[in-house]
Amino acid sequence: MEESFRIGRIAGVRVGANWTVLILFTLMVTGMAAGRFPHDHPGYPEGVYWAAGVATALVFYLSLLAHELGHAVMARRRGIPVEGITLWLLGGVSKMEAEPATPGDAFRVAAIGPAISLAAAGTFAIVAGVLGAVGVPALLGGMAAWLAGINVILAVFNLVPAAPLDGGRILQAFLWHRRRDRLSASVSAARAGRVFALVLVAAGIWYFTAGVGVGGVWLALLGWFLLIAARHEQWSAETRSQLDGVRVADVMTPNPVVVPGWLTVDAFIEDYALRHRFSSFPVERFDGTLDGLVTLNRLKEVPVDRREATRVLDVAWRMNEVAVTTPDAALPDLVGHMAKGGGGRALVVDKGRLVGIVSPTDVARALQREAFRRTGRPRPAADPGRAAAMSGS
Repeated sequence: MEESFRIGRIAGVRVGANWTVLILFTLMVTGMAAGRFPHDHPGYPEGVYWAAGVATALVFYLSLLAHELGHAVMARRRGIPVEGITLWLLGGVSKMEAEPATPGDAFRVAAIGPAISLAAAGTFAIVAGVLGAVGVPALLGGMAAWLAGINVILAVFNLVPAAPLDGGRILQAFLWHRRRDRLSASVSAARAGRVFALVLVAAGIWYFTAGVGVGGVWLALLGWFLLIAARHEQWSAETRSQLDGVRVADVMTPNPVVVPGWLTVDAFIEDYALRHRFSSFPVERFDGTLDGLVTLNRLKEVPVDRREATRVLDVAWRMNEVAVTTPDAALPDLVGHMAKGGGGRALVVDKGRLVGIVSPTDVARALQREAFRRTGRPRPAADPGRAAAMSGS
């Protein structure tokens, strides 16, 4: 789930949110302000309920952020680079740039999140009890009690042994330790995730069709997202295994054609696009430094009557949107970052000098070669778009 807006940095970790958090935030506030709080604690002005709903939802997101920060900080302590955290409709995602090196590291990174949620639940439960004992307005105690309950639910749900939930990561770590085989453990955890997701989808459909309530829609939606994620987990593990030992230098296209960013789109098409077989071109500034990457698909978006007035740089992916790597980097670690932008491409730089470019097609060919080398027969080419979207965490 991609970041729509940046929140800032906490403990050195970049924190952002997808626009879908606004949907859940609105539903939570409305549910508490117009339903739960007036029902459980009557007698307050309507504005007080809405203020309580907003405040409670904000604190919930802080506890959710603490859960994800636990994963991120623990990962960094275990030597795993963390790209950042993104909050979205159904929770949060900690984006890690590499896999844990040992089953112990995998367990620690996975377990810390639910542990923090349970600690938060206990803290809010104590606060609710204290507020009730000292005789403060009952609504405040109700807010704390709700936060305690939702954090328990968050922890328990995440502990279900099904990838990509934290419990699935814990299961993977256990199986990895027992079998001494990361791939087998990852596939087993992902399969458990698919089964659990299908159960959620089926339960949600039954819940909704039985007329019990619209909560079934959310249950089915959650199951659907988990099913997609679990399938991706399994595919990612298998693909990383196939590409194990392959370096970026083994698959990159060397010495790509670099184009001046100040050219107009019209001039670029005439002087470069029609004269070379490539579909992507690094872009440079006047001083020769890299300034981005442009693809033919981006250029197609420029209307014909605007091509003479639009520079290549105006439609190119900027450097902060393009994956950059080195020739000696492991290809499996790069693939997940290629989905960040740049049309799924990555620029290969050695000692400050551009030496190559990697495309989704290059990755698909690498998968074919490795499959042929290991089995003696080729396998169908991987979907380049899927290859570019493979997670590196």
